[in-house]
Amino acid sequence: LLRSSQPLTGPNRRRCREDEKLLGSILDEGERGFIIDTRSAQAAKQARMGGGGTEPKSSYPQWRRLHRALDRGRQLQESFVRLVEVCAEPTLSMDRWLSRLDGSRWLSHVKAALSTACLAAQCLDREDSNVLVHGAEGTDTTLLVTALAQLILDPSCRTLEGFQGLLEREWIQAGHPFQLRCARSASSHARGKQEAPLFLLFLDCVWQLSRQFPLSLEFGERLLLTLFDNAYASSYGTFLCNNEKERSLCKVKESTHSLWAWLNQPQEKPKFLNPLYSHNPLVIWPSVEPQSIQLWQGLFLRWIRPSQHLDEAWVEIQRLVEG
Repeated sequence: LLRSSQPLTGPNRRRCREDEKLLGSILDEGERGFIIDTRSAQAAKQARMGGGGTEPKSSYPQWRRLHRALDRGRQLQESFVRLVEVCAEPTLSMDRWLSRLDGSRWLSHVKAALSTACLAAQCLDREDSNVLVHGAEGTDTTLLVTALAQLILDPSCRTLEGFQGLLEREWIQAGHPFQLRCARSASSHARGKQEAPLFLLFLDCVWQLSRQFPLSLEFGERLLLTLFDNAYASSYGTFLCNNEKERSLCKVKESTHSLWAWLNQPQEKPKFLNPLYSHNPLVIWPSVEPQSIQLWQGLFLRWIRPSQHLDEAWVEIQRLVEG
């Protein structure tokens, strides 16, 4: 499973023979691979007309390109804003509330992300093929797809330690620009042009997996909520800056504490574990049918719905398992 951090063409639509040689070296003679492009075919065509985009199919004869468009910018941010607005409106009738929830299109984004991740996982698991996930910049939707695909396929990524490693590898070290994407909340009137809740969308998809496979993830919802909170406002340096170079220049590791170090403290770690966890060595294939994708109430309604009984139930589950 690979990801592309740049277009497969050079400037002025010249062929990038280095990329052709690199991708050609991955596959043996007779093997085929898949390029999953997270841009629409129209967006790729427009980029190609502007000097970037994609190479002709003839330059990559062993690779099959599949377009699965995922929104990553303003459209995704506006969807997030509309969702927060409807969740904060207590006076709406049921029909009106459901209509506005559907109109936010947030759950459609969740479905699209999971569907594309499943496609990548299927190409790897069932077709036994190499997969390259390609996007506009390689630091947004590509990371979303590769991280989710690994969760679906690899049971080690579903442990608390493995999940932390996945986030460190696929989001932080890979250069997701947290400072730009999570600059302000959805309620802020001053919205940056580069804001987009890609990491939140990833966390929502992970929550969907945890709901459909409640025994297969070692960590619980509290960890996902903590990660969301720290991505937007944190006392730790884990999600600071936009890439490793900026973190190095700002001496983040030297001047801040790690979120992972705090989470893994003996007195803190049990709070984030799933007491029902049972190691599952199998691939977990999530359903993306409309009735299977649900609103993450624990996040989007956590200031509205009472949580006392849910917390008490969780404590009782822990007590019963330990007993």
